[in-house]
Amino acid sequence: MKKIFLYILVILQILSCGNSDSSSIAIEGSIDYRQEMRNFVIDISEYAKNKNPNFIVIPQNGVEIITKNGEPDGELAYDYINAIDGQAQEDLFYGYEDDNIPTPVEEREWLISFLNRLKQEGKKILVIDYCWDNHKIDDSYEKNYQKGYISIATCRELNCIPPYPPKPFNENDNDVYTLQDARNFLYLINPENFDTKEEFLNTLENTNYDTLIIDAFFEGNLLSINDVERLKYKKNGARRLVIAYMSIGEAEDYRYYWKKEWNKNPPEWLDEENPDWPGNYKVKYWMKQWQNIIYGNDSSYLDKIISSSFDGVYLDIIDAYEYFEEKENR
Repeated sequence: MKKIFLYILVILQILSCGNSDSSSIAIEGSIDYRQEMRNFVIDISEYAKNKNPNFIVIPQNGVEIITKNGEPDGELAYDYINAIDGQAQEDLFYGYEDDNIPTPVEEREWLISFLNRLKQEGKKILVIDYCWDNHKIDDSYEKNYQKGYISIATCRELNCIPPYPPKPFNENDNDVYTLQDARNFLYLINPENFDTKEEFLNTLENTNYDTLIIDAFFEGNLLSINDVERLKYKKNGARRLVIAYMSIGEAEDYRYYWKKEWNKNPPEWLDEENPDWPGNYKVKYWMKQWQNIIYGNDSSYLDKIISSSFDGVYLDIIDAYEYFEEKENR
């Protein structure tokens, strides 16, 4: 009887909503949050690569969705894996419980079991460890290097070029045109320490990192094609990649798309504020209204990134599915 009642309820909702997007009427318990995230990333990738076949897509965290059952030995979700070019993982060796603290072995090995399967499928693995003691930084780089990953040991605020080591680990004089060519990367998405855009650009220009992962905006203004093209050359003159950060599992109230009225009258797809990051709000990422903000039209976030000639996109809050799974089980 319960199933019949729920079915009738869905039909009534459909009839009452007219032409509303069907994804907005899914009832609690009927959504596969992990598959919805896979679908979202696949759609973003297909859209971007249709405009630029060489466009790079790198999700951060949420690596468990590479298998259909979320287990390290599970069947691979090849439709998802084929849509991405690499995988980024935070806190692999340092930072899982606290910065500068080694990640517990059990957690580390769990993540590595997924990362290695992706590596076997030809995907580049990027690791961000959060530590500041020089010997721990050395240890982070060495352990990631031994695994065949590229990595950076940096500050949690992601607002700095790490002062140690004084040059990129595994520095590379060669041109970098694909993610597979990269031997190192810089992850700096918070340019708050730079007073002007010119200072920011000049500082990054004078580095030899193979890949720059940065925000597409500086003080709310989209970086131009000329800005991005300047960054595509290392200090040594060789080419490199410039990748734009984009959160798809949370909305940020400092972005161009944010509307002030949402603070008092939030749209249906907007959920709770992240208590750890004020101004960041969980989103029902499977809903078309949110997805329209992210990709698919001239004013979308992804289209702005593509129009500024970034080489790819770095997708954050992939693990948003965990929030909704936990919320459903409360």
